[in-house]
Amino acid sequence: MQRPSNIQIQEYDYPLESSRIAQYPLEKRDDSKLLYFNGKIQENQFKNLSDFLPKDSLLVFNDTKVVQARLIFAKSTGARIEIFCLEPVEPTREIQDAFQQKSGVVWKCLIGNRKKWKNGQLEMPFEFNGEENILRAEKLKDEREYSYIKLSWTPEDLDFATVLEETGKIPLPPYMDRKAEEDDKVRYQTIYARNEGSVAAPTAGLHFTDAVMQDLKAKSISSNYVTLHVGAGTFKPVSDEEVGKHIMHTEQILVKKELIESLINKEDQKLIAVGTTSIRTLESLYWLGVKMIKQPNLEEYKISQWEAYELDEQMKELPSAEHSLETILKYLDRNNVEELRSETQILIGPGYEYKIIDGMITNFHQPKSTLLLLISAYLGDKWKEIYEYALTHDFRFLSYGDSCLFLKG
Repeated sequence: MQRPSNIQIQEYDYPLESSRIAQYPLEKRDDSKLLYFNGKIQENQFKNLSDFLPKDSLLVFNDTKVVQARLIFAKSTGARIEIFCLEPVEPTREIQDAFQQKSGVVWKCLIGNRKKWKNGQLEMPFEFNGEENILRAEKLKDEREYSYIKLSWTPEDLDFATVLEETGKIPLPPYMDRKAEEDDKVRYQTIYARNEGSVAAPTAGLHFTDAVMQDLKAKSISSNYVTLHVGAGTFKPVSDEEVGKHIMHTEQILVKKELIESLINKEDQKLIAVGTTSIRTLESLYWLGVKMIKQPNLEEYKISQWEAYELDEQMKELPSAEHSLETILKYLDRNNVEELRSETQILIGPGYEYKIIDGMITNFHQPKSTLLLLISAYLGDKWKEIYEYALTHDFRFLSYGDSCLFLKG
């Protein structure tokens, strides 16, 4: 398995005009177009997805939920300060737990108009249950482009999730050149979102409707879920000429024991990952198992950016997916837990060999992005032909855009 360090990111560029970027979603989610590739390109609608999936497929979704992580404060001078909450710091770094915390939390944030906020406390009034309350922000320190912000509020027994729901705005991607609107609260969220923690939607899932889900079930196509909390780093393009110089973002993942068991017992089922976040979670799962086999006495297990490639180089023979997953089950049993909580920084690019997934449902991604590298690891140079077709056949790109189904013939 070859590490994609020396790849020139210029090879993964393509001309994407702003007019091709979907600024708004379609009224009906499943009216989006579907580009199906299984050796040749076909065009259809997403509502007909089940017609193109192998019989008895297993679809794995990311059930993370986007939080209203953008907070807009107004200073007494009239300056507007935007605080974009990225990841929790205190009293816990676990995203699942951070939203249940009461007043007095610290988050790592990006600050819009940071030069206008040297010091002092910012305040935002908000109403909850008919009473006037206040959200306060205090800057603790700056660290490169990030700031560490202490957030406190009244009433103090409100949890942070509720405070964000009352005061925050949906963090639309930077390439959507508009402000978030009320409809985005619903449309920039999958219908199956349930675990709060993302600052960006797992957008491949935005096309699914109850009708599509029922259609899948009627055709014996099963579903299961992982959780990866999507960070703002997902929008960060590769700015260095060589991929090896890019620092990949780290994201928290949760995988239930029940899913791991179903992956071991899937037999001839084709595993189709819905979205790049599900792909990164499932592939990281394999390497977490490999790491447990190689280093059985670690207190915690995470996957760093190049660790999959390093493990591949270090081991004489890689274990099967079944062996790797069974090792994780034993680890969970020893620790008497029902889900694996971990972090992944894995960078999947050309040269990577997929270990868990058989196919993928995804959107059209930004030029020079790690997401484009990920799909090219699956498609090879065919991605260029596919994207050229999409550009010349009126497909809509990026988060609110159209969808793809990639299977290997």
